[in-house]
Order: sequence, then C-alpha cells, then structure tokens
Amino acid sequence: MSMKVFVLIVLVLVPFGDALSRDDFPPHFLFGASTSAYQVEGAVNEDGRKPSIWDTFTHAGNANMYPGNADIACDQYHKYKEDVQLMAKMGLDAYRFSISWSRLIPDGKGPINPKGLQYYNNLINELISQGIQAHVTLVHWDLPQALEDEYEGWVSRRIVKDFTAYADVCFREFGDRVKHWTTVNEGNVFAIGGYDSGFLPPQRCYPAQSLTYNCSRGNSSTEPYWVAHHMLLAHASAANLYRKKYQDRQHGSIGFNLLTFGFFPLTNTSEDISATKRAEDFYLGWFLNPFIFGEYPDTMKKNGGSRLPSFSKSESNLIKGSIDFLGINYYFSFYVKDSPDSLQIKDRDFIVDAGVKLQPVFGDGTSTSGFPIVPWTLHGLLSSLRNTYGNIPIYIHENGQQTDRNSSLEDWSRVKSLHDYIGSIPDILRNGVNVSGYFVWSFLDVFELLAGYESSFGLHYIDLNDPTLRRQPKLSALWYSNFLNKRTMDPMITMEVQKKNPSVVLPTAFSNNPILQMVQRKSISYS
Repeated sequence: MSMKVFVLIVLVLVPFGDALSRDDFPPHFLFGASTSAYQVEGAVNEDGRKPSIWDTFTHAGNANMYPGNADIACDQYHKYKEDVQLMAKMGLDAYRFSISWSRLIPDGKGPINPKGLQYYNNLINELISQGIQAHVTLVHWDLPQALEDEYEGWVSRRIVKDFTAYADVCFREFGDRVKHWTTVNEGNVFAIGGYDSGFLPPQRCYPAQSLTYNCSRGNSSTEPYWVAHHMLLAHASAANLYRKKYQDRQHGSIGFNLLTFGFFPLTNTSEDISATKRAEDFYLGWFLNPFIFGEYPDTMKKNGGSRLPSFSKSESNLIKGSIDFLGINYYFSFYVKDSPDSLQIKDRDFIVDAGVKLQPVFGDGTSTSGFPIVPWTLHGLLSSLRNTYGNIPIYIHENGQQTDRNSSLEDWSRVKSLHDYIGSIPDILRNGVNVSGYFVWSFLDVFELLAGYESSFGLHYIDLNDPTLRRQPKLSALWYSNFLNKRTMDPMITMEVQKKNPSVVLPTAFSNNPILQMVQRKSISYS
C-alpha cells in the first residue's frame, strides 16, 4: 500500500473524535513554520559570509554532545525558491526565519555584504509573491565571531551599539515588506546555556562545568546576568530606533522571544507554591519584568545580590514597554519543588540562585520518542503570563515534536502533537488570552542545536546522503496541509503507544536533552 493511500484511509475513513477545523480560529490568526539561518541555509563560506559563534561551536565539537556541522545543512541558500513553493503548496500563512548577521554584515559592523543583502531580499520577495508573511528574527544564537573575538560579544556593553546598527540596516533594507521583527531568539536559555552551563555557543562557563562541555573560559556566577542585561538594553535600543524612525511608515511590530515552560507546584504546600513563583520569576520574569515593569523581579534581586546588574532610571524607562509582542517557544513543563539548601552552595550561579528543583510534567502516562504531549500545560502557561504581565499579543514561535531522524515518514507522534496543541488553542482564545499565531518547529529537518543530525523536528525529511537534498513530506506535513487548506479530515490519530498505556518513563531522547539537564543540575532526585 502506498503512503498516500494509507494516509487517505487514516484521515478520511477511520472514525475518530471531535474534528478540528481551521474555522475554529479567528480569520487573522496566523499559522506558519519556523527555521533559523545557521540551521537551514548552509553555504557558510560562500558569497562573503564569515563565521558566527555557532560555526566555531560546531567545528570545535558541539560541546562533546554530537558530531556534525551546518556547513551545508538544508542548503536553503540555494534552494529557497523550492522551499517557498513547498510552503505555498502547504498553505502556510507565514514563515519565521532568521537573518545571519555575519552573512549580511560579515564583521558584525561596517560594510554591508551585497550578496547577503541580495539573498535576503530574494527570499523575502519570494515569500511575499506567494502571499506568505515574513517573520524575521535578528539573532538566533549566531553572533558574528568577529564581535566575540573583539570584545567577547554579549558579555560586553559594546554589543548594544553594534546590534542597534545591525538592526537599523535590517529595518531600512527589509522593513517595507517585513512587518514582524523579533530581536533575539530564546534570550533566557541563550544566556544560561551559553554563559552558565556552557552547552551552547559561545560555550562560556565556570571551570567546574567544563568537565562536561569543555568550556575554556567564562564566569557562570556573573556572565549570564550581564549577557541578559545587555540583550535587554540592545532590544530596547533597537525597538526605540524602530519606533522613532520606521514604525509609522512601515507599520510593523517588534518583539522578543523566550523559551517558556509551564511551572506548577509539586505539592500544595506554601513552600512549593512560593518556589513556583520564584521559578517563573527566574526563567520568564528575568526578561518580562523589565519589559512590562522596567525592573528585575524582587526574588532575583534578593538571590542574585550584587551579581545582578541594575538599570538606571533612563534605561528602565527605555526597556519598559519596548515589546509590541512576545514570541514564545514551548516544548515541555515542570512541577516545582522548593530547594532552600541550594542557596547555601558556595559556587553560586543562575540555576543555584533560583533555589528550585524541577520535575518534568508527563501527562497521560504514555511514553513517546520525544516530548510529553500535555496541552493543558500550555494553557496554564499562557494564562499565567496574562495574569502576571497583562494580555500582550503572543506568537507561539516554536512548538514541535522530536523524533529519530531515521524513523519512518509516518511520524505519528508529531501528528498527535500538532493535533493536540493546535486543538487546545481555541479554548485558550476563548479564555481571553491574546494568542495571534502558531508556528511549527520546524519546516525542514534542520541541523538541531542540541542534537545535530541525530534527531529531527521537521515536517519534511531530507536525506543527507542525497546530493540533491530532496525534500520529502512526512505524515505531519500532509496533516498540517490538510488542516491549513480546510480539507476534510478526522484528525484524532490513535497511536499504538496509546493503546499500550505503559508506566511513566522518561523518554531517552527527552532525558538526554541538555536544557532539561541544565535546569535539573544540582538537584536531588525525587522520591
């Protein structure tokens, strides 16, 4: 039986539960897919592009986590027209991608690379010609290596001026067609993973952490806080520039992106309830409090002490209100337990300062090869954000499911994840949360930050041994296309794993996730 016939039988003939329709969403609600420059473009040494800190990271061994690099990746640099045609055929409203700073301005500052400028103009024009919105991120982990070499990149306040100048070029050259700008991707985890734990570029951390990830420099006690501080100042500076110089005539919006988690108390004790609020403050409020209130959370000021920078009055006023929207990446959530003993540890850093222990939320007890599928946690997260920070517009910039790269094109767990999370959004909207769009991570099987080519999140499979890098739609791509094009479908896919209902176990791919290991570091196992 061919795959197409198999899919037709599953989606049309098999009786399932409540049908999910795009008509359940407001007309303005956007559906799209995401990638980032380093992970998808390839052509790292072509047409004037120079290395980013991510190039350096991969060629130094990816912090001993996995082999490979993105020198070729999906080769979207040469195949962008083919990819945009695929997007149009699927019915995507929008494509979220990032600009490679070191392709557009190779040294991080100074002359614009005309070939880089031409590429992004071509990509944006191709998207617009197909009726697809371009949602652009300015920095998705890949700071130009030249700025890291010159003054240690985000550790230095000098980054604010250079980032603002880079943003100015992007607004000026692309802003007549780009209406949605995100300054930084996952600023919170980039600061922790790159400058505390050291498993992300530029791989800075305490020597104590270097045994695992081979850091050679850094200060985990202070650098995460300073890096985040400079991101906030850089964002605010770029947003202020955009609003003063471009927004009135370009009619766009500017936001910031965080990796978000739902946090729920492990028990109903006052200690765990307080610890849950502290976890929210450290992992989310770290950025959202300044954006909404102009200051860091009081819990961070108390536990971080003098290691946490402070804002001047003018800086506070500049940062406060500087986001038009919040972009969130969401994959999993945690139960939170108080950990007061953490604050007695001598070598203090961000994770110790939070003073919590975190346990993943699993949901219905089934085990998959990737992340637990628990849509109620997304609802809880979004409601908490609204209650704490007001009803700001939110785009779900990333949500997806991890599978083995060499698994079947019939990616049932990704289909179930798409159905369950997208299916939960109408209730979230009815609850008054201002969600404006949903983007699947990722459009293609890209070079993954935490696993290279060993696992995948893509709607389309790419055989890396095929010189043409042919794109092959997975079952999830067909499901998403059917949904987007309002084709008749019975989406409640029943997986074999649901029938077996095994006891709760931590999936191997999930337990090996460095972000999960990061937040659980220095924690005591649960009984």
